[in-house]
Amino acid sequence: MTDRSRSDGGATELDRLIGWLDERTGFAEVTRGALRKVFPDHWSFLLGEVALFCYVVLVATGVFLTFFFAADSRPVTYDGPYVPLHGAQVSAAFDSVMRLSFEVRAGLLMRQIHHWAAVVFVAAIVIHVCRIFFTGAFRRPREINWLVGFGILVLALAAGFTGYSLPDDLLSGTGLRIFYSVAESIPFIGPWFAYLFFGGEFPTVELLGRLYVFHIMLIPALMIGGITVHLAILWIQKHTQYAGGRARETNVVGRHFWPGQVFRSTGLFLLTAAIIAVVGGLVQINPVWVYGPFVPFAVSSPAQPDWYIGWLEGALRLGPNWEPTILGVTIPSLFLPGIVVPTVLFGGFALWPFIEARLSGDHREHHILQWPWQAPVRLAIGSAVLTLFVMLTIAGGNDVLAVFLHVGVEELTQTLRILAFVAPLVVAAIAYRLAIERRRRDAEDEQ
Repeated sequence: MTDRSRSDGGATELDRLIGWLDERTGFAEVTRGALRKVFPDHWSFLLGEVALFCYVVLVATGVFLTFFFAADSRPVTYDGPYVPLHGAQVSAAFDSVMRLSFEVRAGLLMRQIHHWAAVVFVAAIVIHVCRIFFTGAFRRPREINWLVGFGILVLALAAGFTGYSLPDDLLSGTGLRIFYSVAESIPFIGPWFAYLFFGGEFPTVELLGRLYVFHIMLIPALMIGGITVHLAILWIQKHTQYAGGRARETNVVGRHFWPGQVFRSTGLFLLTAAIIAVVGGLVQINPVWVYGPFVPFAVSSPAQPDWYIGWLEGALRLGPNWEPTILGVTIPSLFLPGIVVPTVLFGGFALWPFIEARLSGDHREHHILQWPWQAPVRLAIGSAVLTLFVMLTIAGGNDVLAVFLHVGVEELTQTLRILAFVAPLVVAAIAYRLAIERRRRDAEDEQ
């Protein structure tokens, strides 16, 4: 592909910078090619950068938190400044989080910035993935990068869950108990897998240490590797772009990497970090002192996880009370909503580029994006899946919603079970019809 771009007034500075780097590296052509890389201007392309910058904030605040957190399940007596818990027996991990929140200077601020950054990080990835999906940016030759991005999303969910579970409070302990039950529900190998991962029968003293290793070492290492590969493939393949103006399948129209894109990205990073810092300083999140320490025989109510895991909680709450027996083994009711449904949804999501290419017969290279209405079937399926996730997330808070609406939990659950099937179909039909109508109007306008 040939790079074409508009002038952004940086030619003189660019030549000076290349000359300075060439004197010190001797790679003039490589340097010139890198700095003259062109990036499209559309605002939606910044969503991936927002996710990347959130991850930078996560790493920076996470390093600070590791200096004070103790991944230790040993019981201690709390004697800190939070009076309601004075004399209570808590784990060393919970005690360290309380000390971090109330005694370490800026500790609570760093905790809340870290948590809010995680929430925004996953949200930015999800919106970024939706943009890629609905515009067809995953089509050949970008199928591999789609799979890499899918892996980053899964790792982000895993990082969020493991980090959420580390404080050893009653709410996170409830989530871990649910995760243990879901792992146990896997036919034949479930009990052994759960025993291996948790280090015994839940709760175990080894669990926090294992989650800590996953959260600060294994998952971040895989994520950094995935992000590096993701950006490298993007750099080599060049960016997709929307149709219009001088944009063609054989060029890229936009800003040079230097100085336009560098300064814009730097400004976006500072803005992203500033907004997350302000929100972290003003809006409370995950107040573990309100939930109290984890007690195996107690459950906090209401108990809902962060939004990006709430859909799985909702699937468990809507799951049928059905336990068939296969080869003498009873399949627990948690297996269908906790294992089968996520596997089908995420499996189809990961393989979608190949599924669409096979069904449509389109194996050509694409560097120009589509508007969502130009692919009605894709728009309908994507809208249906998003609606399903919304319904499941709502179901994850059915107890709170029932109190708010003054209705019974059982009646609300039955209604949500129906809506989980009906709503996606209705939304898909509406999206498909609107897309067909928009395509028809575009065709008339062209004539």
